[in-house]
Amino acid sequence: MLLGSVVNMGIIMISASIIPPQNGADVTTAEGLKASMHLFQPKHFVLPFLAHALGTFAGAFVAAIVFATHKMKFALGIGVFFLAGGIASILILPSPIWFTVLDLVGAYIPMAYFAGKFAVKRK
Repeated sequence: MLLGSVVNMGIIMISASIIPPQNGADVTTAEGLKASMHLFQPKHFVLPFLAHALGTFAGAFVAAIVFATHKMKFALGIGVFFLAGGIASILILPSPIWFTVLDLVGAYIPMAYFAGKFAVKRK
């Protein structure tokens, strides 16, 4: 969980320097993000999605590598943990419905599953 969180936050922290926010958008606080969300274009959601997907993948992959048995269960457990974080994030920072669906359906459980499969095949 720790590595996945570090990957997630690392991508989130650099995202504004890769895809700058709209003029007038305050992305430094949760309140500023809430107030500015209507200014965001689809391109502004690319890196948050990648942060969620790659953070989940990294955490699930490490979990599947570290545990000797039940690798897929641990990988998926990490996916469920990050899914809960994604749901909390959506509740705190409302986003467009298309992003909410894409994020919750595509970034967590599928990435944890792929990480588990990849770790098992690596043996």
